[in-house]
Amino acid sequence: MRKDLFEYMFDFLTEERKERFSSVVNNRTKHVTVVLEDLFQMHNASAVLRSCDCFGIQDVHIIENRNEYKLNKEIDMGSTKWLHVNKYSEKENNTIDCINHLKNQGYTIYATTPQANYIPINKMPLEKKIAVLFGTELTGLSKTALEHADGLVHIPMYGFTESFNISVSAALVLAELSARLRAENINFELTSEEKTTLLFEWTMKTVKSSHQIKNRYLNENPI
Repeated sequence: MRKDLFEYMFDFLTEERKERFSSVVNNRTKHVTVVLEDLFQMHNASAVLRSCDCFGIQDVHIIENRNEYKLNKEIDMGSTKWLHVNKYSEKENNTIDCINHLKNQGYTIYATTPQANYIPINKMPLEKKIAVLFGTELTGLSKTALEHADGLVHIPMYGFTESFNISVSAALVLAELSARLRAENINFELTSEEKTTLLFEWTMKTVKSSHQIKNRYLNENPI
């Protein structure tokens, strides 16, 4: 990322927008990431992505084994614009592909389950990067996901109903983890380089005719 190009493009934003971008990027994290396996109700997937944006989760991973993810713009409310959405749909077993990719990046994989005899979300270790897996609306996570996860976690419940709606589950988990990241003084923030890169991405999505402006600047200011 060329510093001069970033500063040039960033200057096209209003001061209010600059302050907003800077505030949000300082609360963004890749320390926690979310994985959605084979959701088939698009309003649920869109609601989860909206929660990810609200709680500062930058990366979302979507596994498409049988069901294709489709955005519901009325529920998404533009949140996807600010996130990195990674899809896994080209392999024979996309669940394995996604889990292996995240493990190679240093993530510990936690699969969510309604069963109460596993780790409650308030006891999840947060010292290392974690990926939290959420499954389909009716059957939950696949056997493959459960077998290849490093641990199983649950949301404590005290009523008759066995589980929460998937979008509610994700919101509850992210609210808990987001609060703990800050309360436990964990180094969850993006690196300086990651922040600059993300600010540039957001700027390019916001400034009108941004690509034409960028190309003109690069032509006039070659390395």
